[in-house]
Amino acid sequence: MSHHTTVSQAHALSLLLETMEGEIRNFVIVWVSVYASLIYCYFIGKILQKGFARFMAILPIVFLFLFLPLNLYSMHLGGASAFFIAWLANFKLLLFAASKGPLSAEPSISLLRFIVVACLPIKIQQNRSRETSIKKQKSALNYAVKALLLAVAVRSVDYGEQMHPKVILCVYSLIIYLSLELMLAVAGFLPRLLLGVELEAQFDEPYLSSSLQDFWGRRWNIMASNILRPTVYEPALWASSRVMSRKWAPIPAIFGTFVVSALMHELMFYYLGRVRPTWEITAFFLLHGGCLAAEVLLKKILTGSRRLPRLISGPLTVAFVMATGFWLFFPQLLRCKADVLALEEYAAVGGFLKDVVGMAFTSRAFNKTRC
Repeated sequence: MSHHTTVSQAHALSLLLETMEGEIRNFVIVWVSVYASLIYCYFIGKILQKGFARFMAILPIVFLFLFLPLNLYSMHLGGASAFFIAWLANFKLLLFAASKGPLSAEPSISLLRFIVVACLPIKIQQNRSRETSIKKQKSALNYAVKALLLAVAVRSVDYGEQMHPKVILCVYSLIIYLSLELMLAVAGFLPRLLLGVELEAQFDEPYLSSSLQDFWGRRWNIMASNILRPTVYEPALWASSRVMSRKWAPIPAIFGTFVVSALMHELMFYYLGRVRPTWEITAFFLLHGGCLAAEVLLKKILTGSRRLPRLISGPLTVAFVMATGFWLFFPQLLRCKADVLALEEYAAVGGFLKDVVGMAFTSRAFNKTRC
């Protein structure tokens, strides 16, 4: 590698670190605004009864939370903040306006717990069990292995020119999944430290799904499923049960939930790339919503031995999710340049850590020389 190339790379890294400094500054401002807004909502809940008055008092905060992520541009800080603020916090606040959801679970919920539950992707488990403790012990090794896999996947991108485009897409999809799981796990660490509570995992080995219902309802991004259920699915189920029998009412409710999920994902992608939607993401979720509705319908019709065994349904489910993801979902991440942003941020973090370690060794050597 030439001296000129090395200097150019160092200059590019320096500019990237300066950009990240500005991003971190904006990140702090955004989250201070979020905390102040949630304190306001907490005391609104003490003053106003559930219903229209509380809803109108909280509505300006909902609009503010839709605006705040526009001040962030990075993949990790911006993308995570958009999910936490514009989606999870807003949906929880809308439930809170009706005195429902996790923010209304306890009459005497503390301010600290209110803020943590509102803006982080967690659901506090009320009862600990021996099985939960065992699962927690296993998770440490689980996360360590996944962190190692993420590092290997990120490093392999350097050899992208020698890979088939489909293989590169597989690597990017692995990076996205591992980054999400590890990022959400880190987000749950602080509440565990401050509040001393056990937190539910956000993913439950989605590659072991036995059906689309199992994948979307119990294994993939569990917190999003848990927040969509009371805000969209249950009201849609109640409405559809008014015009059809209870047996068939879940079908339109499922599809309606995927419509809302599609729109929220389009919004998340806009926050990431600031490019106009081309609606492939919507098509992906509508396709899965239709297929999941058909799956539930077939389960109501077919019983017992007429259903596919797990040995067959599992691989079919994973293959369908991966195939439709490669077709409609993951290309949109590339269009938003999410891969470029993520790799640049990994490089910036690596450069920062390298500088910190270098300064530490230099300082240590200097102190030894003085002695």
